[in-house]
Amino acid sequence: MEEKELLSLARGIIENSYAPYSNFRVAAIVETRSGKLYYGVNVENASYGLSICAERVAVFNAVTHGHRDIENVYIFTESDQPVSPCGACRQVISEFNPKATIVSYSLRTGDKVVWNLEDLLPHQFRLEDKSK
Repeated sequence: MEEKELLSLARGIIENSYAPYSNFRVAAIVETRSGKLYYGVNVENASYGLSICAERVAVFNAVTHGHRDIENVYIFTESDQPVSPCGACRQVISEFNPKATIVSYSLRTGDKVVWNLEDLLPHQFRLEDKSK
């Protein structure tokens, strides 16, 4: 998908964010290897530990629809600069592709930063595959 279309889509999705406590709205779009897109927004809760990040919502949405081939994760905020995913989101993304590309945008300034997940999480947690 073209960047202009992604940004337009993100501006619509971020409106669904539920962030009454932090007022820090985030939207995320996960792109699979086949080009399918799955969305998520952050959802806060009065019991802060029960809040969930947009990135994890988008990844879980993809998995719910049968896709485990995460290629790119796009993050959108209204902050002055792009933000990186938190450690929990990095670990969740790495479960499905430790080499995923992370692209973060500031919807306010138009700035963009691109990372490789391996650089953000060089030593992801892995369990031995017991199915073999």
